[in-house]
Amino acid sequence: MDYVFHFGPILDRWPLLLWGLSRTLELSLVSMVFGLAIGILGAVAKSFGPRPIAALASAYVELIRNTPLLIQLYFIFFTLPFIGLRLSSDTAAIVALSIHLGAYATEIVRAGIESIPAGQIEAGKALGLSGRQIIRHIVIVPAIRAVYPALGGQFILQLLGSSIVSAIAAEELTAIANNLVMQTFRNFEIYIVVAVMYFVVVQAFIMLFRLGGRLLFRWKV
Repeated sequence: MDYVFHFGPILDRWPLLLWGLSRTLELSLVSMVFGLAIGILGAVAKSFGPRPIAALASAYVELIRNTPLLIQLYFIFFTLPFIGLRLSSDTAAIVALSIHLGAYATEIVRAGIESIPAGQIEAGKALGLSGRQIIRHIVIVPAIRAVYPALGGQFILQLLGSSIVSAIAAEELTAIANNLVMQTFRNFEIYIVVAVMYFVVVQAFIMLFRLGGRLLFRWKV
């Protein structure tokens, strides 16, 4: 193998990669918050909503889970302008990632809701709690606790999957890396560095998620 590694051009542009990483984290975290909110609303709609609302939530989940994220991203960024809704690449990325995560979070949270014993809900009714209070205090919190590991895994996939938004020129780590490749032609070195950066961030996220489990649910992990 005659290839000679040369990391000098990458070291010279290190601040750009760090900036791209910060943009990746920003896009991922914002879409995680919105995606989880969509997932909770979708799960409640499927579990407790009227039949038309539950059917609508089910249709949303099936549509998103059975179509590629890239197609959803293209639809939001390239197709919506035809009906007068033009979004920036960053906004389109957040919308697409949030909607995509929301469908998976809906099913994860719904599984948590179904794990709640019916007796707990009946006890809440017997105490005179309203439907909203029962959902908020008796259903959602224990449901989130039950599916916390599954949500963590989905969030990690969200973080890694955010690299796809480079396809619409959203500025994040993979997009910055692609631009550096065109400038330096050091494909191997740049993608090695980027892969290591993703790996480190994911490991840090796993540690933070475990710490969150200890603080929120008193888990021994």
